[in-house]
Amino acid sequence: MTACAIEGGSAGAAATADPEAEPEPEEPGRPVGEDGEAEEDREAGQAREARGGEEAEASSTAADARPHADGAPLPGGFTLTADGAYAARLTAAPGPPGERAWYPERWTLDGPEPYAVPLPLDQPEEPDARVAPLADGRVLIQRRVADRQMFSLLYPTGPGTGELLLGAVACEEMALLPPSPDGRCVYALSAGEHESSLWLVAGGAFGPEEVARIPGHCSGGVWLDRAGRMLALDRRAPGGGPVKAVAVDLGRQGEVTPLLQIAPESDDRLLLADADSGLLLLRSDAPGHDRLGWGVLGSCLPVRFPECLRLADAAVTPFAVQPGQMLMPESCAVALRIDGAAGSWVGVWRPAGRRLHQFAAPLGWAPGAGYWSRDGVLHLPYANAATPCGVALLAAPEDVEPSSVTGRPSDGAGGTEPSAAVAAPAVCKPVPLGQAPLHRAARSD
Repeated sequence: MTACAIEGGSAGAAATADPEAEPEPEEPGRPVGEDGEAEEDREAGQAREARGGEEAEASSTAADARPHADGAPLPGGFTLTADGAYAARLTAAPGPPGERAWYPERWTLDGPEPYAVPLPLDQPEEPDARVAPLADGRVLIQRRVADRQMFSLLYPTGPGTGELLLGAVACEEMALLPPSPDGRCVYALSAGEHESSLWLVAGGAFGPEEVARIPGHCSGGVWLDRAGRMLALDRRAPGGGPVKAVAVDLGRQGEVTPLLQIAPESDDRLLLADADSGLLLLRSDAPGHDRLGWGVLGSCLPVRFPECLRLADAAVTPFAVQPGQMLMPESCAVALRIDGAAGSWVGVWRPAGRRLHQFAAPLGWAPGAGYWSRDGVLHLPYANAATPCGVALLAAPEDVEPSSVTGRPSDGAGGTEPSAAVAAPAVCKPVPLGQAPLHRAARSD
């Protein structure tokens, strides 16, 4: 799976920003039991971006909406299935920090009203346990026991909780990847200094199964298709050097191919991908410092680094892309998490619109959790004292360009830059970004 030519703020420039800190390397693990899962740690790089001149707008769809600093965010993280039907989190009843009894909770989101089902066992969970929902309603839990990662499936059974032990992997640290698009499989990554192991920890036939060994230190994790076969990882080569996104083909025993290379020495990480439109959201320091950019998988259009996604005192991270926009990447609405001194709030942006809309988040929102419907409605799960399980709905705002109102051509004012060319695209053969031409004039978005 390949993407094509690159352009941006100063495409082809050598990286000057400090590379993003990598986690301490761990040696790949080995199985010691039956099937299991791993931790959810998909770090997409720190954003140090410059604040645009747009004031936050109030959301008309979320009652009592305000940044999560004003209320308690969902504890223990929040993970959704690829279709948004189920979610899972680790939570606890209110109490002193050292005395809280943690337990998994499953949210059902595809019915007329969202509801939560607690899944406690006889003993409380450790606060560092990780959970992930499956498409059949079961919840995978990962527990660290000494130097092993233990995996089980939890499910409601009458008034209690059933548990199916899957097995364990002898490894001190494992990163749980985003749930597979098929909803049946969960993969985990064990990253070593010179080699990383990819494990199928749920959905296999005989317990945890190592499915690929990848040279270098890997992180991240983004699915590129709806079949759960093509996985993008951010890899640093065994001998060191910049971080580059690569594609791992699980249908070919983990065959690795280049995916992103904007400049030879730049750190190029993939953050999100949409299989319908081919829209890619990435972070790179090729323009001279870390910037959010977008491109199209398998296209000859260049990668862009929109100026409107740079905020002076806040970090901007994409977390959801509108599905169903077949072959229309510039029309996809993108949801972004914005983190500043006042807390976290929500941004909505389209490549074609070139404007960042900002909204207050519902009280108790799990920052970075949410999913789009095909008709452009953003669902934001939240929990607070008044609503233990709620979903706020936010319709994607329309983008109105100055040129459409004044009749004059847009000059790029307002902190944005041109989107892709409007001329009919030439027919060309997609090439890997590592071989993409970098001679195009760079434009600052």
